Amino acid sequence: MRKILTLLSILIVALLIVGCSSVSIKEAKSEGYIGKTVTLSGKADNSIKIGSLSGYTIKDKEGESIAVKSDTLAKEGSEVSVKGTIMKDSLFGYYLLAKD
Repeated sequence: MRKILTLLSILIVALLIVGCSSVSIKEAKSEGYIGKTVTLSGKADNSIKIGSLSGYTIKDKEGESIAVKSDTLAKEGSEVSVKGTIMKDSLFGYYLLAKD
């Protein structure tokens, strides 16, 4: 019984940790998230690969979108969940630096 309670406690803590890192795109595009690791979900679009520069955008159900800098391109139109660090650039604004 004690093993079951310990295992259940570990599972609950793990779910809380994973759930805390998933935010909306609108939330992520704020000063408070710069440099933080988050998971963003949405539909992949606008894939581009020019030399070493590659990425795509994701758009969520609320219509918010963000650029994703990634070595791996998602298939356009597919639903994706991407983990990475929120960055801000004077030219591109907010973007997600994916952990490939």
